[in-house]
Amino acid sequence: MLDINHTVLIQIGNFLFLLLFLNIILYRPIRRVLIRRNEEVDSLQKAIEDYQNRSGENEKGLEESMVQARKAGYSEKEKLKVDGMEKEKEILQEAGSSIEDKIGKARSEMEVKMADVRKALDDQVSGFSREFAGKILGRIIQ
Repeated sequence: MLDINHTVLIQIGNFLFLLLFLNIILYRPIRRVLIRRNEEVDSLQKAIEDYQNRSGENEKGLEESMVQARKAGYSEKEKLKVDGMEKEKEILQEAGSSIEDKIGKARSEMEVKMADVRKALDDQVSGFSREFAGKILGRIIQ
């Protein structure tokens, strides 16, 4: 059986002293290091979450900026298209009026030339008809 004597008290005292000594020398510093490490991990985790939130906000901002830029580009494109259509109309009107002027000038020149040609032909026809009539009648007609 178990014999309880004064050595048990020494063993209990030795155990308590060793527990106190190990607590002071070993366990407290390890616990402090673990607490600091947990605090650092927590702070890093918070920083990561902050960066993720910021990146999400930046991404949303970029998407909104891209949508606005697309809208602005589309409106600018439409504006340029309308301006181009107006310029085209102006150019076509100028070309049409220029062509009409040229056609009018050409017609008037043709009418003048046709009048000259008709006059020359009338002169030639009257000459040819006199000559022809003279040959048929056998005498000179004036």
